[in-house]
Amino acid sequence: MKPSLLSAAMAALTAGTAASAAENPGVTIYRDDNDALFENGPSPLGEGYAIVHEQRVLRLAGGRESLVIDGLPALLDAEAVSLDLGSGSRVLAQRVLSTGEGGALAAHRGETVTIVSRSGDKVRGTLLGVDGGALIVRDDASSEVSYVRDYDAVQFTRGSGLPGATLQISVDGKAGDVPARLTYPTSGLGWRAAYSAELLDGSGCRMRLDALASIANRSGRDYLAAKLKLVAGSPNIVRSGPRPVAYKAAVAMAPPPEPGLPEQASLGDYRSYTIADALDLPDASVTQVPLYASSELACERRWIFENGGAWFPPKPNLQRDYASTSAGPVLSELRFTPTENLPAGHLRVLTRDRDGRVEFLGEAHIADTPKGRAVPVALGHAFDLSAKRERTSFDVDRAAREMSEGFRVTLTNTGETARSITVREHPNRWRAWTLVSSSQKPGKQTPDLLEFEVAVPANGEATLEYVVKYNWTVKDE
Repeated sequence: MKPSLLSAAMAALTAGTAASAAENPGVTIYRDDNDALFENGPSPLGEGYAIVHEQRVLRLAGGRESLVIDGLPALLDAEAVSLDLGSGSRVLAQRVLSTGEGGALAAHRGETVTIVSRSGDKVRGTLLGVDGGALIVRDDASSEVSYVRDYDAVQFTRGSGLPGATLQISVDGKAGDVPARLTYPTSGLGWRAAYSAELLDGSGCRMRLDALASIANRSGRDYLAAKLKLVAGSPNIVRSGPRPVAYKAAVAMAPPPEPGLPEQASLGDYRSYTIADALDLPDASVTQVPLYASSELACERRWIFENGGAWFPPKPNLQRDYASTSAGPVLSELRFTPTENLPAGHLRVLTRDRDGRVEFLGEAHIADTPKGRAVPVALGHAFDLSAKRERTSFDVDRAAREMSEGFRVTLTNTGETARSITVREHPNRWRAWTLVSSSQKPGKQTPDLLEFEVAVPANGEATLEYVVKYNWTVKDE
């Protein structure tokens, strides 16, 4: 029975590894909010962005020679791979081979391999390619090319045969073990913030904010004992086109570790978070680490009914039936002001029910937010609150070039607690208008907004009425 290409590669014997495996790689991961990175999907995945710094040791024979570094992520940026050998040795040329359609073995094209058949016979030569289930091998002595279909193992003269991309290099250097610094960007790694805000019991609005960093690895390889740096911000990342995606069954999420809190600092125009402890990032996993210590903050609950938006027509709108009535739910909102810089991410709002269980109230995406700036979180539509808006008057005097319009907003609360509902109205028949009368004074008034705070009793209703007047000139018609 012929083994799969991936199984054959993983079962390969190492005959003279050219470079030692990377230990404690440094991985700088940039924020990415693509849900595909954090779902239980295929790997490797051409989303996300990271810079990997690996410290290797190359075993050189001296003079000019060719070496292999394999087991690299399949989606690394081939044009940005850097290998620094220090003084006394230099890289003459380098080539990155990715898996492509040939799977793991395709990344080892050009290398010398020994193929072991089921009968124990061996075929030694240069791997030219992978064609479906066959290996294309050129005999180094006779230059004959063979298609080998049935085999039990593949042995590698150089490299380890690990899946992923392979870096083949030509070097000129001194003999011995030479420290080398390998740096490359890769897709398949990304992070985003994951916040939870639990509303606390007691008078007023108080909440406990927990901030985690969710780190996704779908690069196609593991990063073990990695030294992580997370970057918040949105640098431009130029991609020439879609990256290839190879299917691999996802593995279970790694359990969250318990490291110390990250060290926060500026990085150019962005912000970095350096994780104190080395972490394992297995492929096809999502790992969470604390971003900040838990904090207790004051908050504000708001319930909002809004009609229309900030828009004005190119000329006065004199149509009588324009936006005559509307009805709908009331939006439930939580607002708080953080004491730390909050990278963009998802925030889940929780509350403790009377049975002691913590239950879900809603979630929202928040943008990068500097400390001290209020964060509004739309939770959803309040079940017990509703609103209805209807026109009560409309008059147009074309000769005087003025128009008046009145509305009544009826707010209903079927809940057991009194609420104060924010009513936002946008008078937008024309940009020149004045408030003629209202059943209560607006709490806020701007050129495109009227905002009222209306108290609504428990199991009751309240009514807001107002009239606005529009004026225009002959040039506006």
